[in-house]
Amino acid sequence: MPPVLLRIAALALVTACAHSDAAARNDSAHGATSPASTSAASSPASAAAPHDSITDLADRGRILGDSTAKVWVLMASDFQCPFCKEWHDTNFASLVKNYVDTKRIRLAFINMPLSMHQNAVPAAEAAMCASVQNKFWPMHEALFASQPTWEELPDPKPKLDSIAASVGVAMPAWRDCVSHHSTLALIQADHDRIRSAGVNSTPTFFVAGKMIVNNQGLSAGAAANVAGAIDAALKAGSGGAGSPR
Repeated sequence: MPPVLLRIAALALVTACAHSDAAARNDSAHGATSPASTSAASSPASAAAPHDSITDLADRGRILGDSTAKVWVLMASDFQCPFCKEWHDTNFASLVKNYVDTKRIRLAFINMPLSMHQNAVPAAEAAMCASVQNKFWPMHEALFASQPTWEELPDPKPKLDSIAASVGVAMPAWRDCVSHHSTLALIQADHDRIRSAGVNSTPTFFVAGKMIVNNQGLSAGAAANVAGAIDAALKAGSGGAGSPR
């Protein structure tokens, strides 16, 4: 099964904050071409991540919710983005409680590390390598909770290592995944595909193929718009064109 973004036929837009620079930074140590250099010259299909067991596990691990839920909510985010942290701290728990825990939606995290954030890509790799072990969501929570402690570090690796250990990942396998950048292609595919849809800010939400632009302020307005779009999709009884499957 190909990665989530490669199965999306149409994307709906809910912009909750305003970062205009959406090119992912790829440190030269990664040994791979950055999304910033590839997305402009490539068609969306060319952003495909490799189809292998690590990619498949990482992809599945960042999906939350009951497999029978028809409505998909996609959340494009950057772990170092302060607006993403603000939205997460204010609204994420209620989104999960009201819609995921009640088995009404499936929620998928889409990586959109911004070039202005020096540690966004390492944080994304840390999360996606945890996802390989089905520990994405505990890592997601821990990264946002600890954002001030690692966001400006010249070398965030020791801190990210400590965070991974705290959420219970198998450390030898996680370290091997991170050191070999085993999920970087999936992160790049996320970024390139979402940029091809015209998204240039984080966090951005996709709800069942419906486009909604938030103009009411970050927390209250974004939460109301996302909830309203979900409620409308649930009432319609369909995942719409935004369903990843």
